[in-house]
Amino acid sequence: MPLSIIPQPVSIRYGEGFFQCPGLPLLKGDECFHEEIQLAAGQLRQDWTGCPVFFDREKKPAHYQEVNCQKEELPDGVGNTRSEAYRLCITKDAVTVKAAAGAGAYHGLQTFRQLVLSEYRDGGVSPEHGITLPCCEITDYPRFSWRGFMLDSARHFYSLPFIKRLIDVLSLHHINRFHWHLTDDQGWRLPVEEYPLLTEIGSRRQERRLPGMPYSGGFYREDEIRELVDYAASRHIEVIPEVDLPGHASAILASYPGFGCTGGPYRVEERTGILENVLCAGSGRIFDLAAGVFNALARLFPSSYVHIGGDEVRFDNWKACPKCKRRLSELGLKRAEELQSWITLRLVNMLAERGKTAIGWDEVLEDSMQFKLPKETVVMSWRGSEGGKRASALGHPVIMCPNTGGCYLDYKHTDDAEEPGQAFVISPVAQSYSMDPVTPEMSAEEAARILGGQCNLWSELIYAGKIAEYMIFPRLCAIAEALWTPREGKDFEDFARRLPVHQKRLDSLGLLQYRGPLQ
Repeated sequence: MPLSIIPQPVSIRYGEGFFQCPGLPLLKGDECFHEEIQLAAGQLRQDWTGCPVFFDREKKPAHYQEVNCQKEELPDGVGNTRSEAYRLCITKDAVTVKAAAGAGAYHGLQTFRQLVLSEYRDGGVSPEHGITLPCCEITDYPRFSWRGFMLDSARHFYSLPFIKRLIDVLSLHHINRFHWHLTDDQGWRLPVEEYPLLTEIGSRRQERRLPGMPYSGGFYREDEIRELVDYAASRHIEVIPEVDLPGHASAILASYPGFGCTGGPYRVEERTGILENVLCAGSGRIFDLAAGVFNALARLFPSSYVHIGGDEVRFDNWKACPKCKRRLSELGLKRAEELQSWITLRLVNMLAERGKTAIGWDEVLEDSMQFKLPKETVVMSWRGSEGGKRASALGHPVIMCPNTGGCYLDYKHTDDAEEPGQAFVISPVAQSYSMDPVTPEMSAEEAARILGGQCNLWSELIYAGKIAEYMIFPRLCAIAEALWTPREGKDFEDFARRLPVHQKRLDSLGLLQYRGPLQ
């Protein structure tokens, strides 16, 4: 029976015989992989509660086998993401993970963890069963360097333990970017020392489901953010924060009304959709705000990227505002819409001064003839693939997450009135699996600018962690394979064959999952 690994490795060569161990084997290896080995051992211990993991060779029972992590410079054939490449060799006597860097060693150990989870029996290992794995050699490396997942913690506040648990499962699927959406009309979750009202006022709203009741969400403290960033980094996942500017700004304006065109009154919104209140383009103070926010992000997030949003800005207030009209005249612009590209360029340059590269949703390309974005600005294409294709043609790095391509996990899995998710929008598992960041009409040069892709969970309707799990899995499994496995290695029918085995692994981790039609 072929191994049911997700994402599907680049190659699996099967040998004769089986690796057998009555319990969890000893994990050991080169000192450079000490942290990865310790972490994987802890994960296996937690996965199989009650079964020991042995670190001390002298205390290891003679009948226990070993998993050995070795540093090895892999050949050129493993692709251009060498730091994430690995070989997993399973023989009758031992399991060996070979990698050139910690990320590759970790991915190899996660693949081994998947195989061990397939041997899960009733919460633990039984002496009569143990672990039995076919002898084989797996060579593996990712197709794309950016394999991401976005969580919207602004519309719904998710607890730190839930997010950490989710990050651990993301790493099981070789996801290496966690895009954290921290601000929106419905809540501000980031502490900013210079602007304390952003969290004192901006993190609170009325409960949409129970009018008149306060929403129980809050914000993340600095120590919690650092804890999460470190937790993700140990799993070779980079955390990219997002603060949405200049639109989706109701939480900002409720905290500091002077940043708006009308002066208010404003409130942290319980409504959803594209709302009218945005930062005033005629006020220079909005850049003082941005400086304070960016200082906080630079201090808390080591990532070289910061997402500045830039999507769904309504221009009605700018068209009526005297200060914005004056700004138009000063800049020699004719249309209020052009003010967004001026703001975006200022924000991009402010981040560059802090050593950060800006990411923006594909709207940041609009009306930008006079205020062209630097080529290094990353464009995240969400309104289909068109924005990504245009951005790559203009020379920008691109991350694909088209809402038309199975990347929006708040959409329904299937057309069923009993299913949760956005009404009238269906995104089955098969659509997620078919997602490809490189479109057929791209030239080789344009395709080379595609960093990869990601899937997004917007939380307007996802008000509990268990509902989030149901919406995420197994579509994230499909996206993970779409971004990791070579195009020629993808096969949806084979994925569907492997998925039931993999879902049992996720069951053993306590995850709620959708189990219905895949197409």
